[in-house]
Amino acid sequence: MATIPVVVKHQGKKYDVEVDTESTGEVFKFQLYSLTGVEPERQKIVVKGGQLKDDAPMSKFGFKPGQTIMMLGTPGNDGGEGLARPKEQIKFVEDMTEAEAAQQEGATPAGLTNLGNTCYLNSTLQTLRAIPELHDALVKYEPQSAGATGTLPQLDLTKQLRDLYKYMGETQDAFPPHAFLAALRGAFPQFAERSRTGGGFAQQDAEEAWSQIVSQLRSKLRVKDHPQATTDSPFIDRYMSGEFSSELLCDEPAAREGGEEPITSKDTFLKLNCHIDGSTNHLRDGIANGLSEKLEKRSEVLGRDAVYTKTSKISRLPKYLTVQFVRFFWKRETQKKAKIMRKVTFPHELDVVEFCDDNLKKMLVPVRDKVREVRKDEEDIERMRKRRKLNAKGEDIPGPSILTGGKKDDKKDDKKAGTSADGDVEMTETFKTDDEIDAERDAGLLAAKKELNSLINPDLAKDDGANQSGLYELRGVVTHQGASADSGHYTGYVKKTAPIDPKTGKRQEEDGNWWWFNDDKVSEVTSDKIDALAGGGESHSALILLYRAIPLPAADGIVE
Repeated sequence: MATIPVVVKHQGKKYDVEVDTESTGEVFKFQLYSLTGVEPERQKIVVKGGQLKDDAPMSKFGFKPGQTIMMLGTPGNDGGEGLARPKEQIKFVEDMTEAEAAQQEGATPAGLTNLGNTCYLNSTLQTLRAIPELHDALVKYEPQSAGATGTLPQLDLTKQLRDLYKYMGETQDAFPPHAFLAALRGAFPQFAERSRTGGGFAQQDAEEAWSQIVSQLRSKLRVKDHPQATTDSPFIDRYMSGEFSSELLCDEPAAREGGEEPITSKDTFLKLNCHIDGSTNHLRDGIANGLSEKLEKRSEVLGRDAVYTKTSKISRLPKYLTVQFVRFFWKRETQKKAKIMRKVTFPHELDVVEFCDDNLKKMLVPVRDKVREVRKDEEDIERMRKRRKLNAKGEDIPGPSILTGGKKDDKKDDKKAGTSADGDVEMTETFKTDDEIDAERDAGLLAAKKELNSLINPDLAKDDGANQSGLYELRGVVTHQGASADSGHYTGYVKKTAPIDPKTGKRQEEDGNWWWFNDDKVSEVTSDKIDALAGGGESHSALILLYRAIPLPAADGIVE
């Protein structure tokens, strides 16, 4: 590490400082903060070429030993006392309790012990745990007292889920879900079926466990319609259920010619089905297949049974969307649920606008399109800043600036007229500073986010459990390995949540990694592991996908 001694002059005082030429302006400012008490963001340091930037490499200024550098700025509200002592005593991980360590940002979450062919349940519980609103609602849940209408506490599935998630949040070790499993088997005896090949319990279908748990939560767990409300509604209906607008039409022309009208209906759904056939290659194909079905019913016009086609469009999208791959079917020869091995890819971001009815589509399209526009602007600004940092380090990138439509210099402003000494009018050029460019682009981005917010339909804006853009991001996956639902192995994947920046209080950018829950074993994996779950054999393939509506920026530009 090469250092150069310089003198920093501030408010009549001189400070001897060693400049690390391999560091940046930000490091230098923190050195001066410790000496002067002036916070880095309040410092103005005059160097050759202008004001010192945080990301500027100190090696570029060619400092000489003993050189004097001017610093301007006054301390903030701390009275110039310099670095403040922490208000709370620092506690190291080694000194924390097990519960405190488990609740730290980035801590490895608890696994679940396999209690004998219970991987189907463990994977389901870990994936449902990816819904923070569910945690909040469970914490407030109080079971009814046992009696004519109540349930014994040990058999209350919702109470046991509340307690289980609480215990899991207080440890990083594998936790045995005995009480919850007993409640599940008490409520749904099929999960207590014994194995035909051994003395233990039989393997079960994770999708059945998911559906039964959700149905119990739907009947028991309620949330207030708004903070001041005296009424409440089922948690599942608000956050996890959608609505279909369906039309039932007879396939035979004679029925329509006889005056039979299509039958329309509104139906609630708790998941979308991805039906797999020989032409299904992508999740979109399977969802489209699932929105059209054939059924047989009596036609009053024809006076006999006839085949009808039921076509459904989505009229409400929930904040959390469950999608099931219909991979299992009953095989008569083996008397087992066999598995469809076909490879079906699925996206990390899902756009379901095309599956919505015209009314909902009209609400979603402007917001969805604006979201994509804002994202592109954000990516362009980030690329420009990265380019500038590389240029500051001397790693110049050839070619035109990214954000100037191919212009060679994004700092040039309009030409302005001036007068020369001989009276002729000459044109001169002015240049914008990096700070001015950043301010303009940030202001433009904020305006775009405010416009996005104004495009949200008022009815959708009131429904905090609905998707307001039609775009979803993948947050959880339940997988199955094997050829039959009655055998094989289930695991769960949950996307890591980014920690909160202690300086800004805002959530940081996610690293894209996932937690893989393989019963008691929990490991961190990259997103390419998720891409490999499309199926195509007996290896791990996605069975249930949990999508969450993408967060939208509020009117102040902050992502909620």
